[in-house]
Amino acid sequence: VQLQACGGGLVQAGGSLRLPCAASGRTFSRYAVGWFRQAPGKERELVAAIYWSGGSTYYADSVKGRFTISRDNAKNTVYLQMNSLKPGDTGVYYCAAEYGATDTITPGYWGQGTQVTVSS
Repeated sequence: VQLQACGGGLVQAGGSLRLPCAASGRTFSRYAVGWFRQAPGKERELVAAIYWSGGSTYYADSVKGRFTISRDNAKNTVYLQMNSLKPGDTGVYYCAAEYGATDTITPGYWGQGTQVTVSS
């Protein structure tokens, strides 16, 4: 599967952004998809994931209640809706996928990153 992330940009604190991750492939619905971010000088971290079976989701504590991950299998797209953004959310956001994952994700497929910058 090939992944393409977009939707990043510059936003003021408190604002919102939606990041789409578009995927190729006819079996996209069986892939778990995660959004990772890498802030300057920090390791890449998983912020949200959605699993194929039942659509269960995971959120990092730092984004719970502010970010929502969803998927539209008919469009082969996963979305990350980010609300109430904080300067600490700044980083490069990557979407990544693993076939068949149900409760954890170790991606074998990565998209290119998209930059999100939140100004104070």
